[in-house]
Amino acid sequence: MIVQGGVTCSGPVELDSPARVIKREGVFKMPKRKQYSAEFKTRVVLELLTAQKGLMQASREYGIKDTILSRWKQEFLERAPQLFGKEQVDNREAEVKIAELERMVGKLTLELDVAKKALGYSNWIGKPNGE
Repeated sequence: MIVQGGVTCSGPVELDSPARVIKREGVFKMPKRKQYSAEFKTRVVLELLTAQKGLMQASREYGIKDTILSRWKQEFLERAPQLFGKEQVDNREAEVKIAELERMVGKLTLELDVAKKALGYSNWIGKPNGE
């Protein structure tokens, strides 16, 4: 008889990997999947790409299945062009924004000069109380 999640099962229970099931306090729980940081994945993939380590060597050393490492490598290679393409789009957007701001500064400078001349601003400075 097997107790799983508070339910009693009298028949056989098929599990994907019985070795991975952990029994805690009478309840079977699967361990949480390992989470790897983006920096770690990048470092491992770069080691594979630069032939510092072979796929099987990295798999043994890091304790990660070779299929997962292959998937990381493929994902890295598929997304690399997007990374560089985005940088160029961001640069173009920044250039357009800078040009727009420069035009605005020029327009405001011109308006300020016109306003100064209209008010006689240059003669007005330094005279207390509008004398």
